[in-house]
Amino acid sequence: MALEAVDHSGTLQVESKISQMMLAEENENVNSVEGGESHLQPSLKEHVPAEESISQKKITSTETLNKGYLEYGCSHYRRRCKIRAPCCDEIFDCRHCHNEAKNDICVDQKLRHEIPRHMIQKVICSLCNTEQEIQQVCTNCGACMGRYYCGICKLLEDDTSKKQFHCDPCGICRIGGSEKFFHCDRCECCYSVVLKSSHPCVERAMHQDCPVCFEYLFESRKEVIAMLCGHTMHRECLEEMQEHSRYACPICSKSVFDMSKVWEIIDMKIAATPVPPYFADKMVWILCNDCGSNSEVKYHVLAHKCPECKSYNTRL
Repeated sequence: MALEAVDHSGTLQVESKISQMMLAEENENVNSVEGGESHLQPSLKEHVPAEESISQKKITSTETLNKGYLEYGCSHYRRRCKIRAPCCDEIFDCRHCHNEAKNDICVDQKLRHEIPRHMIQKVICSLCNTEQEIQQVCTNCGACMGRYYCGICKLLEDDTSKKQFHCDPCGICRIGGSEKFFHCDRCECCYSVVLKSSHPCVERAMHQDCPVCFEYLFESRKEVIAMLCGHTMHRECLEEMQEHSRYACPICSKSVFDMSKVWEIIDMKIAATPVPPYFADKMVWILCNDCGSNSEVKYHVLAHKCPECKSYNTRL
């Protein structure tokens, strides 16, 4: 009986242990399922913050690129960098600042020079003062040093309202929008599309100085226009000529405007101003600046009219 009791109690103990183990396994399974659900749920929730994190990184990246936008630069360009001049190894805001400083009247004439724009290699970020190879985005702080960037002309500019574009035949960047200009291969320069079918071609028309202010026209930042004769000059210089009653091209002396109304006024003045008797039969030879013809006409103290083109833009 004692043995049976012992065996029976042992069996009960074994069964009790098995039951406890089964309950423990069931609890573990339940916990693992519950834990799995609790694990899956956070993973689903963690997926949303990941997208937000990417968006946040994009926002941060955009903010970095736009940092200091239109806050730096000079009177010539708005940009977030300076240049190191390859000619004199000095730092300037831009090549125009360099040229103005190095060609000032106070500088020794032997030391005056201009910067070769295509040889610029180094820029200094205006935000972090890091000197680096010329490029659009700073390698140190990640700021965009210029929204417009031309690697050929080494040009950076934040103010894109100027509508900059690079002309390959000219080899330089221009402003105003590429759709508003065309390149004339004979003149070797860009003109407004308005003049595409009407401008008279003059070889290398802009590769010269303005006949009024003597600034080199091809690289000038001022507006340049082509006159009726085909020669070019600054618009503001032409307007200044008008203010001083100068209506002929300073290069070839041809009329730069339609002068027909002016010629009519001169006709009336000549008719109202008879010449003295001793000049009544006097004849002179004239050269017309507008059509280039030589003619013999009656002398008058006021002006001489070309019989070919009816112009008074003549000389004896």
